[in-house]
Amino acid sequence: MPTMADVARSAGVSVATVSHVLNGTRPVLPHTRQAVLDAVDELGYTPNTLARSLVTSRTRSIGLAVSAISNPYFTEILQGVEASALEHGYSLLIADPHDDPDHERKVVQLLHERRVDGMIVAPSADPRELVSYLGRHEVPTVFLDRVVAVPEDGPQRFDQVCAENTGPTAGLVTHLAGLGHRRIGLVAGLPGLSTTAERISGYRQGLTAAGLPYDDHLVAHGDSESAGAERATAALLALAAPPTALVTANNAMTIGTLRALRERGLSVPDDLALCCFDDFAWADLFSPRLTAIAQPSREIGARAVRVLLERLEAPDRPARTVRLDCAFVHRTSCGCAETGTQEHGRPARRSEPSQPSQRAQPTQPSRLTQPAQSSQPSRPAQSSQPSQPSQPSQSKGTVS
Repeated sequence: MPTMADVARSAGVSVATVSHVLNGTRPVLPHTRQAVLDAVDELGYTPNTLARSLVTSRTRSIGLAVSAISNPYFTEILQGVEASALEHGYSLLIADPHDDPDHERKVVQLLHERRVDGMIVAPSADPRELVSYLGRHEVPTVFLDRVVAVPEDGPQRFDQVCAENTGPTAGLVTHLAGLGHRRIGLVAGLPGLSTTAERISGYRQGLTAAGLPYDDHLVAHGDSESAGAERATAALLALAAPPTALVTANNAMTIGTLRALRERGLSVPDDLALCCFDDFAWADLFSPRLTAIAQPSREIGARAVRVLLERLEAPDRPARTVRLDCAFVHRTSCGCAETGTQEHGRPARRSEPSQPSQRAQPTQPSRLTQPAQSSQPSRPAQSSQPSQPSQPSQSKGTVS
């Protein structure tokens, strides 16, 4: 097996120069760099990663702890992480914490014991033990998708990369209100997750912008999974005055909601309009096609890698939170005629939340029967244009 010394002899340079070329530790003249790379190809040299890590104290590996098996949403994020890591010469060690705080703490410790250079973690609803471990051992870490609250008694400790949640959710609500809906329900996620709290906040902001009162009975937690959403939807439909439109707060819960509606013989959007947070590959295969908020999943993963590498290069810089914009994908489950429009937010930095299309058409009268004692109409009066979404209260773009 060829060695670094063999590469140096073939290229006519020192072993140190070969090391600088392969590790990027010092600038090398272009013709010298090319001679080294040609020698590497000719000899079939493969760097000894283990030996290099003993010298540099770096393994060029990243630990990734996300519930990719139990939550399909994280699959695309994982793809973004992997592609960006490989692009920068890093390998991945992956563990699934199953959104369980105890298991999360264990898998993060195992990754740390494997001497990864840093970690990317999607924290659970109760990340106290996780945060304590990472802080105690000073592990360079980026929190992914879900943010952890900044401590009141100190600065932000960890970098975070996630999507905007509040503004896009408000946009779905104002879109439905613009179609005439006055009882808009929310199938919310698992309590304790930042995504759940932010999407509930967006739901409330959308109601306020539309001049509608908040009704706690119209919010049911589906716990971020399909079976929970099925139960939550059933509870909403059992209300004396059930909603005429629903917003589901992630893709798994959208499936559970659709199952609950099907079991009751209700159709979308004729009986109940539906908008979803999270677009997914088969969303436009449903009938009707699902109106949704699309998160930039792969970009979230790729950006998390870049933020982590920046942290490794500058360990003392202040932690920051990067928020990426979403896109409103306008289809027909909301009750609008087919438009074929898709409005994208910019990948990052400062911008307004995703805006629903202004070409929506009124929905057809509902067949959802309201109980006799309810004063609510079976279907709201229709308006010709949807209203604009409210502006979220939080700052936009990258927060340093």
